[in-house]
Amino acid sequence: MLKVKNIIKYYGSNMAVDNLSFEVQNGEIFGLLGANGAGKTTTFRIIMGLLDANHGSVTLDGKKIDYKLVEKIGFVTEERSLLTKLTVNDQLIYYGILKGMSEDEIVKKMDYWLDRFKISEYKNRKIKELSKGNQQKIQFIAAIINDPKLLILDEPFTGLDPINVKMFKEAILELKDNGCSIIFSSHQMEHIEEFCEKLVILVKGKVVLEGYLNDIKKEYQKQNIFIQGDVDVSKLEKIAGVLEVVQNSGEYVVRIVNKDVVKNVFSIVSKFENITKFVVEEASLNEIFISKVGESYEK
Repeated sequence: MLKVKNIIKYYGSNMAVDNLSFEVQNGEIFGLLGANGAGKTTTFRIIMGLLDANHGSVTLDGKKIDYKLVEKIGFVTEERSLLTKLTVNDQLIYYGILKGMSEDEIVKKMDYWLDRFKISEYKNRKIKELSKGNQQKIQFIAAIINDPKLLILDEPFTGLDPINVKMFKEAILELKDNGCSIIFSSHQMEHIEEFCEKLVILVKGKVVLEGYLNDIKKEYQKQNIFIQGDVDVSKLEKIAGVLEVVQNSGEYVVRIVNKDVVKNVFSIVSKFENITKFVVEEASLNEIFISKVGESYEK
């Protein structure tokens, strides 16, 4: 289990991380979110021991993270950090040795993941000869080749097409099932909703929202009603509690303040003709993120 407790980090007089605390259990995927400059990268570097916090502590399985424990952490960065003149084989052996593995162990794991990601034929190719998507696969393999106890994923799907995103998702869930603690950071909120039960949202280093995703959605209260058919928008906009009505991809989205407004909207919609869809959904994490981050910047 990873435990981050009361982390504070200053750069000069600028506070980059403001009293941040969270825990990631074994076999859990935790979302760490925030706009650019929110303090996520600083937090990752503190967790990995690359930066010292001014206050607070970070432990993995109850132990302070030192050089030996760093070997048990995998990190996939948004920017690729590969030695492009090396072959895939040499690159992965190099990283595996840095993580304390024997060459036999490295080759066994390498062959498994290259086959899993359908790039075995590139084993003796130089990194610079690979596509961006295949380079991202090599970066991912380098991060997990030693079966890490903790895996940090910062925008891991950058440069991947939908088929390769699916491969990555399956690999991430396999690591989770094997007990790996995973921190997932992305600006693509649909991925966070798919993977993470718990999350923290940072703004300028300070937590503005935290907790279980289901609880966060319930507390937010605002909901969306999706309607298809012949809709009189003006009538819907006059209903108390309707925030706005927008047309999106052949359907209307009615944003409401809470679930109590649903019955009033349905009462009006039931009088329209050719209604083929009336679906009520909780607000998306993307909407909640924009709301909470926007509120904090306006203060």
